[in-house]
Amino acid sequence: MTRKVNWGVLSTAQIGTESVIPAMQRGERSAVVAIASRDGAKAKAAAERLGIARPYASYEELLADPAIEAIYNPLPNHLHVPWTLKALEAGKHVLCEKPLALDAAGAQQLAEASQRTGRLVAEAFMVRHHPQWRKAKSLVEAGRIGEVRAVQTIFSYYLTDPANIRNQADIGGGGLYDIGCYAINTARYIFGGEPERVIGLFDNDPVLRTDRMMSGLSAFGGGRHLAFTCATQLVPCQSVEILGIRGRIRIEIPFNAPAELATRIVVDDGRDLAGTGREIIDLPPSNQYTAQGDAFSRAVLGEQPLEWGIADAVANMRVIDAFFRSGRSEVWERP
Repeated sequence: MTRKVNWGVLSTAQIGTESVIPAMQRGERSAVVAIASRDGAKAKAAAERLGIARPYASYEELLADPAIEAIYNPLPNHLHVPWTLKALEAGKHVLCEKPLALDAAGAQQLAEASQRTGRLVAEAFMVRHHPQWRKAKSLVEAGRIGEVRAVQTIFSYYLTDPANIRNQADIGGGGLYDIGCYAINTARYIFGGEPERVIGLFDNDPVLRTDRMMSGLSAFGGGRHLAFTCATQLVPCQSVEILGIRGRIRIEIPFNAPAELATRIVVDDGRDLAGTGREIIDLPPSNQYTAQGDAFSRAVLGEQPLEWGIADAVANMRVIDAFFRSGRSEVWERP
């Protein structure tokens, strides 16, 4: 019988109950056996709906369960560090939603706790587990579009509800934390390196005080740039273009690829603007949350190394910190 890792989930957050948990339940190496909420009735209702054996009326009770090996933490952003720390100290491995922390110092705390406890921590950037990103990366590495010089990304949605945690400045709301982090993370993935300097332009909501639109420019050295816009009050849009000196790659639904639908990436050799040099590469349906959960579980089981661990998360947070500093200083900042 295939060995599975026993997972517990901190909170009944929508991202968990609607997307991540059902996906992990379909995994080969992941078994979600417990869920906790500060409201026992919510935990019980979620457990019944999702077929989870053990509901807990507190996070502490779940962390005290010796059968739980790994924790998925989808709590609001400001609770990522404290509860991931508690989970590590309780002897659990942790997959934490992005952003892992509110700054690099918080992420470094988790790195030190991971080393001290011998438990794994990873930031839940599920997109890197999707075949479309794997394919794009392999095409870049194979030189299909020549030397890559630019990545251009747009990620936006429209949300003005002040009760939504994404719109609450005091607990880590705003566009850069919520979705700009994806633009940074995926550019680092494609370039295979870290930006040397960044500059950001922020438009903050005067009432909510969150960054409702933010545009960033990152210089990766060697003439390589990331340019992106993220927004929480703009028409819904997702787009990534990877541009090399001999062609370009377009990822059509880069971040929220529907699990039940095939995806495609477009490779264009740039011979003309009409697109006669295009090749469409179709990829089968894939649930990136399932793949992410199983990859982490396999690392817990010692079957394979963790591809992106806590060091990757600290590096991403350093870039986010630099963008926020740039928003205040209005000059280039170094991560």
